[in-house]
Amino acid sequence: MNKTESQKNIRELVESALLVAVGFVLSYITLFKLPQGGSVTPLSMIPLLMIGLRHGLKWGLGGGLIYAFLQMLQQFWPPPSGTLVAYISVVMLDYIFAFTLLGLSGIFRGRRYGMVYAVPLCLFLRFLCHFISGIVIWGTYAPEGAPVWLYSLTYNGSYMGLEIIFSIIVGAVLCKTAPILFNMKPQPHKT
Repeated sequence: MNKTESQKNIRELVESALLVAVGFVLSYITLFKLPQGGSVTPLSMIPLLMIGLRHGLKWGLGGGLIYAFLQMLQQFWPPPSGTLVAYISVVMLDYIFAFTLLGLSGIFRGRRYGMVYAVPLCLFLRFLCHFISGIVIWGTYAPEGAPVWLYSLTYNGSYMGLEIIFSIIVGAVLCKTAPILFNMKPQPHKT
């Protein structure tokens, strides 16, 4: 590894760590929290998606994984059944997979409106993890007689839908006003 490549790796590491930290701090700003976990944190996903958009898939997935561990430390929601399988399932679905998948934003690296594409894909995949978890693990909270899948869709959709909308709006504004954040050259203004 030459000096230039080493400096590039250090820069990617530092930027990724800072973006994870910013996302984590922003996760404390919540519009509302739901009783069994889940909350609307309107800007916390943007820095995580930026890791992949700036540095690619490998860094994005790594940043998402680190963020998943931080979220578990911040507030872990134990499963209602309390079995080992349920705990492992919560860790994998509600944390590891849900947040690591945000790193798939790296597939849009270098695209002019990469954030606009990354938000719906990555946050939908995060929603899907929580939706499956809601069916498999959290279904005991469904009202009696209600289909578990509908309960999970409603519960997880209530906060993830707002999270996706906020992130799309902010992502689109950032792509338009600050393309340099995504390592893109600003487009010249037409006069």
